[in-house]
Amino acid sequence: MGTRTAGVRRTAAGVSELVQVALPLISAWLPTQRWYAGKGRAITGLHPVVGTPLQVGDPALLHLLLRVEHGGGAAAQGDIYQLLLGIRSQPPTGIGPQAVLGRLAGGTYDGATLYDAVHDPELTGRLLEHLATGDRFGSLSFRRTPGSGLPSNIPGRASTAEQSNSSVIYDTSFILKLFRRISPGTNPDLELSLALSRAGSTRIPRVAAWFESRLERSEPATLGLLQRYLPDAEDGWELALDQVARLKGDPSPGNFAIEAHRLGRATAEVHRVLARTMPTARLDRERIELLAGAMADRLDSAVAAVPGLLRYRSALRAAFQQLTADHLDGLQVQRIHGDLHLGQAMRTPQGWVLLDFEGEPAKPLAERRLPQPALRDVAAMLRSFDYAAAHLLAGAPGPDPELAHLASAWAARNRAAYCAGYTAGGGDDPTASPELMRALEIDKAVYEVVYEARHRPSWLPIPLAAINRLALTV
Repeated sequence: MGTRTAGVRRTAAGVSELVQVALPLISAWLPTQRWYAGKGRAITGLHPVVGTPLQVGDPALLHLLLRVEHGGGAAAQGDIYQLLLGIRSQPPTGIGPQAVLGRLAGGTYDGATLYDAVHDPELTGRLLEHLATGDRFGSLSFRRTPGSGLPSNIPGRASTAEQSNSSVIYDTSFILKLFRRISPGTNPDLELSLALSRAGSTRIPRVAAWFESRLERSEPATLGLLQRYLPDAEDGWELALDQVARLKGDPSPGNFAIEAHRLGRATAEVHRVLARTMPTARLDRERIELLAGAMADRLDSAVAAVPGLLRYRSALRAAFQQLTADHLDGLQVQRIHGDLHLGQAMRTPQGWVLLDFEGEPAKPLAERRLPQPALRDVAAMLRSFDYAAAHLLAGAPGPDPELAHLASAWAARNRAAYCAGYTAGGGDDPTASPELMRALEIDKAVYEVVYEARHRPSWLPIPLAAINRLALTV
């Protein structure tokens, strides 16, 4: 990088100097990122946790874990984010402006361009090499599964999909998910994907490698997960939307109910493997009351955030209270997907595959790793069918009873098919536990109301319509 920008030196002083010069650029860039969870809150502190040079020279690659604080004094709250920072003496070509943080001002690296290395095929290729060779840099460890056959010379391209993390695709062979918001402990996506891979499940992309970092006085935190890429797969959400769009010209049922049934079977198969390979438990009456109480607490918080829920509060709380009365003999729980929807399912030539076992990113990692009723995943998928059906009404100039009927019928048809497939695949029949399903679906819809109110207000009527329907059935 020339005499003044000689690359990231493999010394603590060199890394510290670079990070300090980069912090102003990072502070301005972070809030613009899709995966940044602190939107709307002022950044009051940026504190490097650990910086690791992964490549020196021009370009250089720096791996950085950064604590971002919001608020001041003893009440300051912080999240740890993972950044992959590229440094080049000349502005990188082929990288969009959204990936460029700016030019470094001052220090050894004065004048160099700092950017998000996820968008640099050369540097993401270097990351794959570290995974292939199982390298270790201090607390940063790269690990691979036996027989994964990882190549070490493939450049990676950044995925354009909007998500709460970042993904890099290597040719048609592998995809690397980089977790952006980091918590100590094994990420459920790695934990459950490894369990399913080792059990020989064909319902997930097999795990090839991962990397992690041991944070101070804590267990290792999962940073990235490399899995087989599915180049011939079709996104379940896009398939559903395509079927919904066709209803305007052809109100016949179409064939998606067949796919919904198959997806239900695939979900049940995954649940059966997880129940066999991961811890299970049976909740007694007291713990069921705690489960229902947690749902009620989430409802109260949602009412405070979205006052439009207040009119439904008593009916929804009654549904949660019914859980205890209807499960006096206990409730079986196990590890589950935790955030299942049509966008987390891919249809391949060999059948449906489930992705992204991370759980709801907004929840603490420890909570996402707790055993849950398996039907929670089923309830979440039922909500996804409602979301897909609602797209039939999008853009309509006003109320259209005929389209509303078609959308409702499409959702009901596919919800029933999915539940039937889940039962046929060996899962508990959802229709045999109506009170549990109602409570779980309400809990999910309440989460959706808060999310849409904060991020996509135009979509808020979708979960509110579900809340209205579910409140009337209590």
